[in-house]
Amino acid sequence: MCRTLRCSITTAILAVYSGAAVSAGFQLQEQNASGLGNAYAGQAAAAQDASTIFFNPAGMTFLPGRNVVGALNFVRPSVDFTDTGSTRASPILPLGGNGGDAGDWNALPNLYYSSQINARLFVGLGVNVPFGLKTEYDPSWVGRFHAITSEVKTINFNPSVALKLSDALSVGAGVNFQRADAKLSNAVNFGALGEGAATVKGHDTAWGWNAGIMYSLTPNTRIGAAYRSSMGYKIDADVSFANRPAVLGGVLPDGPVTADVRVPAMASLSLFHRLTPQWDLLADVSWTDWSTLGVLNIVRDNGRLLSTTPLHWKDTWRFSVGSNYHYNSAWTFRMGAAYDQTPVNEADRTPRVPDNDRTWLAVGAQYRFSKQLALDAGYAYILVKESSINLCNPPQAAANPPACAGKNNLVGTSENDINIVSLQLRYTY
Repeated sequence: MCRTLRCSITTAILAVYSGAAVSAGFQLQEQNASGLGNAYAGQAAAAQDASTIFFNPAGMTFLPGRNVVGALNFVRPSVDFTDTGSTRASPILPLGGNGGDAGDWNALPNLYYSSQINARLFVGLGVNVPFGLKTEYDPSWVGRFHAITSEVKTINFNPSVALKLSDALSVGAGVNFQRADAKLSNAVNFGALGEGAATVKGHDTAWGWNAGIMYSLTPNTRIGAAYRSSMGYKIDADVSFANRPAVLGGVLPDGPVTADVRVPAMASLSLFHRLTPQWDLLADVSWTDWSTLGVLNIVRDNGRLLSTTPLHWKDTWRFSVGSNYHYNSAWTFRMGAAYDQTPVNEADRTPRVPDNDRTWLAVGAQYRFSKQLALDAGYAYILVKESSINLCNPPQAAANPPACAGKNNLVGTSENDINIVSLQLRYTY
């Protein structure tokens, strides 16, 4: 019974940082609407509006005056599991169905402000959602002992400064303060006493930094490089049980748990080139240090180690290309594509993180009402490679009994895709 509890807590706290996010792992690329139409290609060099604060703060030096950007990204992931041979953890408990579509619509807001102090100094503030979203399977599904609900909400505050060192070279840096809130649940097998559910609610805050450099090779060509630091979290959470038999109250008490997690650093290199007065070309390559997620230790407030979970995630690369077509002084049309690697190894994949390599296809447009006011819209379709899940099969269960005690042998495939629609308003004064 205690082993079941430990596994439930381990899986749930991991999901605080591993919900069904839009980019690989738990990243969210959706930090503006203007870049969505390019599949976020070249964002560390584009400097098209104040959202450059997130992608490369040095880009503020390309934004004279004061600039305000507000965006809302509507994200609809679809997560469909198909059972191909799961077995019951207990002969007295039903196996369960496929869980339905675990995805749903989510809204991700962004807000940015930049201001030119003088000819060389620029300052700004970004408020955004660096990772999150929500997945929810049917409470009676076949994988309920592994995951039911994973709900994550985050907010990031990013004050920044940029300095124009010369006509060609700019640098920028920022401080990041983030808060994460999560609610996660899964079923718990009480053996002959039936089954119930465990819910973990937790939160934490963390500090980090980001920096960037931008260099104009020619008046029509510039490159940008940016880096975002890793951030350390100590998740303060509480676990509670529903439908717990009274006789197990002392064995499975509600109470606090903690986990130390270090989220990865990220680096990107971008290119922006104005090919003709009508056409822009953009490209980007990004790296994420996912291998920092090596081992997850879960402890109670008294310091007792409940579990040690190897994750074995790997570093990943993202490649993207895009273009802009300036139809006239009012209209600009965008397109882009990207390939995003997954950090998840086949053996580590869970229904909370049914992640795999993904391909982006995106289009967008901007309409300028005046020199001061512009509206951006974008759409992207993300196709995720079919993912196999094989948890708690006999060899794996024998090698790691605490992780599989009381849980179904979950065998199947997850088919996922994502639709994104974004709107953004930009005002310059």
